[in-house]
Amino acid sequence: MDKQPITVSGLKKIKLELDERKNIIRPKIVQAIAEARSHGDLKENAEYHAAKEEQGLNEKRVQELETTIATANVIDITKIKKDDKVIFGATIIVKDLETEKENKYKIVGKDEADVKSGLIFFQSPMGKGFIGKSKGEFAEIKTPSGEKNFEIIDVQYI
Repeated sequence: MDKQPITVSGLKKIKLELDERKNIIRPKIVQAIAEARSHGDLKENAEYHAAKEEQGLNEKRVQELETTIATANVIDITKIKKDDKVIFGATIIVKDLETEKENKYKIVGKDEADVKSGLIFFQSPMGKGFIGKSKGEFAEIKTPSGEKNFEIIDVQYI
């Protein structure tokens, strides 16, 4: 399996979710299944079937998280030479040249990406458009909604 880059904070978040799923959610589901079984006939027991389905979804997510951890290539941005270039793990402040609005983004791996929170997947169009650029440079990014132009205001390694 290929190693997948992930930030230190991203790995921590994934480990917390895994711990919660194994030690809090899993026992609750097992308890719900046991309670539903005590109600008798399992063929027409909706509570039982719902709990079993929830168990399957939880176990699938546990496997996904364990695979992510096993294939993680943790990149600690604070230990990398700082040269104002946008790299994996960097936090950037950019100005949209069309709207003049400034946004803050962090370039991250696929398992921690969340655009609404400002976490951009490094292989997304925006991630690819910013990586390799330096503070003060311009990035022209093709998005599904059209072409966007940004100026990189600051690059931080935090």
